[in-house]
Amino acid sequence: MSARETAIAALHSRLVTSLAVRNSAPLVLRGETIPQRIPPGGIVVVRDGETVEETPILSPLAWQIEHRAEVEITAAGATPAARNTLLDALLVDIAAAIIAHRTLGEAVEWAQPGSVSFEDVEFEGAAAARAAAIPVTLWFTVAGSPLA
Repeated sequence: MSARETAIAALHSRLVTSLAVRNSAPLVLRGETIPQRIPPGGIVVVRDGETVEETPILSPLAWQIEHRAEVEITAAGATPAARNTLLDALLVDIAAAIIAHRTLGEAVEWAQPGSVSFEDVEFEGAAAARAAAIPVTLWFTVAGSPLA
């Protein structure tokens, strides 16, 4: 398993564990499409994202990698206030889970949640939902080739 894959898997695992204790736990997926039906606790999807920067370290040869994963959150509710309340609570819990365990179980050197972007979405045959995306920057070092 590559260092990037290990980092993304650790982020996903951390969110699954952390969000499972919520009263109405969200469905936490990895790289999947959002299902047509949104559960009462919402949906959280961890996406791979992109490598932002690779910095060589020459002695010994290694690469410092900055990778940006995306965490997408979708919340449904009967009213806009209910959707916003659930979405805000999920955003706080996700940020707290990452901040409490910055190394994601030693899978990365540092994990940092970024600025949230919001979007209103509609589902076929359903009321509107509110969605947000959080970029999570993961820093880790790879010995030898940056593709390892």
